[in-house]
Amino acid sequence: MEKMIQLEHVRKVYRLGDEKVVAVDDISLDIAAGEVCCLLGTSGSGKSTLLNLMAGLEKPTKGKIIIKGKRVDKMSESTLALFRQQNIGFVFQSYNLMPMLTALENVALPLTFRGIPVKKRNQMAREMLRDVGLEKYVKHKPTQMSGGQQQRVGIARAFVSRPPVVFADEPTGNLDSKTSQEVMDIILGMAKQHQQTLVIVTHDPSISNYADAVHTILDGNLDLTNRETLTITQEGIDQ
Repeated sequence: MEKMIQLEHVRKVYRLGDEKVVAVDDISLDIAAGEVCCLLGTSGSGKSTLLNLMAGLEKPTKGKIIIKGKRVDKMSESTLALFRQQNIGFVFQSYNLMPMLTALENVALPLTFRGIPVKKRNQMAREMLRDVGLEKYVKHKPTQMSGGQQQRVGIARAFVSRPPVVFADEPTGNLDSKTSQEVMDIILGMAKQHQQTLVIVTHDPSISNYADAVHTILDGNLDLTNRETLTITQEGIDQ
């Protein structure tokens, strides 16, 4: 199976004065094209840092990060920005919507950066809002919507340009259990429909039930013991 994301001995160290804080120690990991991958861990485990490294939002101290055969960690900021526009979508815990823009305008934003004409991008944004059940909310601004509705707008924005890779950082962290399930069903449905690679970071073990592969992060490393247990559990659920 084609590898979409490859991590080779990735390490991230922060310096705080004279101290070194190892956020990601020595992680090697392959994520296949079309795979739903869950990075599971408690707060401070290094999972979000690892996601930021994959997305090129931070540079690793050591190691290689390869997406679609390209060394993300070696790209200049301008090249990286263009690469993200063309290949990566983001779903955030805090939604990260532009408060002054309508739902339609928020979803159309990634298409604006791609230079897609106004009529076409608004049509694509409307279709995405319909797909997430918000066709009646196109003119609503974030403050006029619930948390679950805002997250649906965030999902529509992440998927509107059909990027090969979507990163979701605690996508249900601010939602109740019922809304969390609805949001996860939408995210998974879209990723599967278009064979997109989905990487979900979460502290919630129940979210791992949606994944093809679960990797537990503990103190900046892969917890291989727990990973084996989760894999067995996942197989039991699938059966």
